[in-house]
Amino acid sequence: MGIQLFIHVIVTFSWMLFNNSFTFVDFTIGFVIGIGTLWLFQRFFGYRVYLYKVWAVIKLLLLFIKELIQANIDVLKVVLSPKIHVNSGIIAVPTKLESPGEITLLAVLITLTPGTLSMDFSEDNQIIYVHALDISNREEMIKGFHDTFERAIMEVTR
Repeated sequence: MGIQLFIHVIVTFSWMLFNNSFTFVDFTIGFVIGIGTLWLFQRFFGYRVYLYKVWAVIKLLLLFIKELIQANIDVLKVVLSPKIHVNSGIIAVPTKLESPGEITLLAVLITLTPGTLSMDFSEDNQIIYVHALDISNREEMIKGFHDTFERAIMEVTR
């Protein structure tokens, strides 16, 4: 990925030098030409253009913000209700993530979302134990972690 970024920067600034113009328009044209060049030669790199990873990181951040807002609304409903009806508990969330960085990122995203807290990992790092404020439907909650955070993390790291 580093070589792709280097080539992209070289192509972009070469375009600006060849035109002897350092305007935003020429930068944009050079940037687009650089993307086209990387796209044409991506089979020689052996992996996809790095902008796919950048887009995956942006999607992960937007997903986290969405989940953060939704979790805050859910916790606010519990706090503001006259009688607190919560079914808190600990659930074991199996994960398909393999590297320690991926697993740690999942645990951090779970912890940063209000109403959930990553507590511990299994010995083989395949299960994360999560304390949740409301575990009315365990399977749905586990499926939610898999469909949101875990899938987005795999897009970024693989």
